[in-house]
Amino acid sequence: MQRRTTLAALTAAALLAAGAAHAQQTTLRVFSGGQNQRPDLMRQLFDKYQAANPGVKIEIETGGATSELQRQYLSTVLNAKDSAIDVFMIDVVNPAQYFSSGWVEPLNAYVGEPASVMAPYLPVYASANVVDGKIAALPAFADSMFMYYRKDLLAKHGIAEPKTWDELAAASKKIMAAEGNPALQGLSIQGAPIEGAVCTFLLPYWSQGKEFNDAAGKMTLDKVAAAKGLQGWLGLVDQGVMKKNIAEVKTGDTVNEFKAGQVVFAINWGFAWDRFQGDKDSTVQGKVGVMPLPAVAGGKSATCIGGWQWAVSAFSKSKAEAAKLVRYMSSPDSAKFLAVQGSLMPVYPQTYTDADVVKAVPWFKDAAAVVVAGKSRPKSERYGEVSDVIRTTTSAVLARTKTPAEGVDEIENRLRRVMR
Repeated sequence: MQRRTTLAALTAAALLAAGAAHAQQTTLRVFSGGQNQRPDLMRQLFDKYQAANPGVKIEIETGGATSELQRQYLSTVLNAKDSAIDVFMIDVVNPAQYFSSGWVEPLNAYVGEPASVMAPYLPVYASANVVDGKIAALPAFADSMFMYYRKDLLAKHGIAEPKTWDELAAASKKIMAAEGNPALQGLSIQGAPIEGAVCTFLLPYWSQGKEFNDAAGKMTLDKVAAAKGLQGWLGLVDQGVMKKNIAEVKTGDTVNEFKAGQVVFAINWGFAWDRFQGDKDSTVQGKVGVMPLPAVAGGKSATCIGGWQWAVSAFSKSKAEAAKLVRYMSSPDSAKFLAVQGSLMPVYPQTYTDADVVKAVPWFKDAAAVVVAGKSRPKSERYGEVSDVIRTTTSAVLARTKTPAEGVDEIENRLRRVMR
């Protein structure tokens, strides 16, 4: 009888302990973006975190092939003050917008003050993630637009890396004529009304030495320079360097066409390198070079900064645990893992020269200078509106439903009150 009593007591104690352990477990649901944000690698980091923190279970949610689709989804969830998502990934242009909307939990109380916490990061990301003295998010990984090119074709035809858009046009036409491949394009850019088209508008504008806004966010649009930039893209279409339906081209289209050997020069984000070199169906492995973007004659090369950030939902019921996870996902160790395993660009300057990183991704040793010198898209609490206007108007101009002058007038008129 005594043995049965002891066994029953032990069983009850075990059940109580199991129930207590279960009750103490925190489940965090994380929105980790789409394929380009490499949720597969994020899952591996989450698994490591869970192993070190057995009281935390992390569920992952993915979706949205583009930045704007992800923004639309998150806007719906967060407008409804839904607590289902604890942590989410956002574009580098979004912290100010999400903070002003009351959607993100300021992280100062969990991670420390901005001056010390943000100092180790690349400056552009430290700046983008601090709003009104509050840490709105922590950087996940960096990104930038690069000019990829077929180094084998340039070498074969004795062509140096072009420094201006005119030189790129001449190089493209020479190679296309010599190769005799009707499917070969000179240059691929993103002309569809997606986030990449904001950069398509800004790249030739910036390379004329112009700024779209001042430090306070007020629009400083030079209409003549903006129209010249858009006309430059149309000129490349007319010369046969870019295809006629460039207004339909998305980020993935450029990647796939370049992989298939159908493009000489391609503007795309940093993730594309891994696709060109690592995808089994890539026909350009070992044939890809990276160079600074060309400039308008007399101007200076400029590129568009991208990148992704981890934010804690203002409506999460587990904010402290969520903040700990975000801190881990934004750590130097996580940055190194993402660089080595997925060629995702680090947010820490020293990671670019880390021996393991340089061995895995040799071109990163030169990439840091491009990222540091890159420019940010307009920082605005109403960035969604800014993006919508610029990308849809740029696509319309490339589709020739508006002239460059008409497009620039529309951008100015629609954003004058938004960016003031």
